[in-house]
Amino acid sequence: MSSPAIDQQITMLYQQHHTWIYHWLYKKLGNSADAADLAQDTFLRVLARQQQLEFQQPRAYLVNIAKGLMVNWLQRKEVERAYLEVLIEQPEIQQPSPEHQIIIIETLLEVMALLAELPYSVVLTFLYAQLEKLKYQEIADRLDISVSTVKRNIQRAYLHCLKAMLAAEDL
Repeated sequence: MSSPAIDQQITMLYQQHHTWIYHWLYKKLGNSADAADLAQDTFLRVLARQQQLEFQQPRAYLVNIAKGLMVNWLQRKEVERAYLEVLIEQPEIQQPSPEHQIIIIETLLEVMALLAELPYSVVLTFLYAQLEKLKYQEIADRLDISVSTVKRNIQRAYLHCLKAMLAAEDL
């Protein structure tokens, strides 16, 4: 539960800087609805932190939060765009319901976040094996690494995914 002092600080921060951060986001995104959503999300993030707000440059603080939210939002839009491109190529009978599409996009975002925790070379090795079904030697040739490194990278990726699955079960 937040204290009245923190609530008052957040209220003042919102009143003094909401319009400014909205305009900053609008210039970056070119869309008023998306800018409004991300401006609100910026202040929700501030509110969720529930900490004393003592800083000399509140706009720099807000921009830092807004940039992170904007990057996540843009990544999500890119995943959605790529998924919809693949979906368009599928016969209509194989297209999932809108609800299922949302679940698929959320799952893709979770997988991307999980893989982002690994070194790029491990991710690339894993994706070549999983998505392109390349043999270990083909991956080694493509990435100019040894077959033993390919095996080690794939094992590391599998272990990482397994740990994430086990952690999710504990929740």
